[in-house]
Amino acid sequence: MALPSKLKNLNLFNDGLSYIGQVTEFKLPTLTRKMEEYRAGGMLGPIDIDLGQEKIEAEWKCGGLMLDVLRQYGAVSHNAVQLRFAGGYQREDSGEVDSVEIVIRGRHTEIDAGTGKVGDDTEFSVKTTASYYKLTVNGRTEIEIDLVGMVFMVNGVDRQSALRRAIGA
Repeated sequence: MALPSKLKNLNLFNDGLSYIGQVTEFKLPTLTRKMEEYRAGGMLGPIDIDLGQEKIEAEWKCGGLMLDVLRQYGAVSHNAVQLRFAGGYQREDSGEVDSVEIVIRGRHTEIDAGTGKVGDDTEFSVKTTASYYKLTVNGRTEIEIDLVGMVFMVNGVDRQSALRRAIGA
């Protein structure tokens, strides 16, 4: 019987700066395709038409005040901040470890410094929206999405190459 590979440890890098010992949680971006229901004459029922990628966001938490993040707030460029999530996932049956890396480039859209109460633990929460996303497992790129560059790679296949050629990009 096969058992799952579970996250056993993680780190987050913000523009190359390691947050080891500071980051407490990282919500991996949810990948969602924008779909529109379509049914025309002669069809038995509706199908979904794929209209592209929905917004990509990551949410993460740290144990306290993060000055580096505050100084990045309001960045002008769509790809001003680079975050790299590094996760070690271990199989419960064999002990084998998978290295999972997610790189996103974007900017912080929300910073929640939590509540200030003497004697209570603090939590510093950040929401980062991404214009670039890359998921790598054990050194192999599985998914790469560059929203501005019109790149959509899955399992080594560029699913936007014909559309880029069609519009001269």
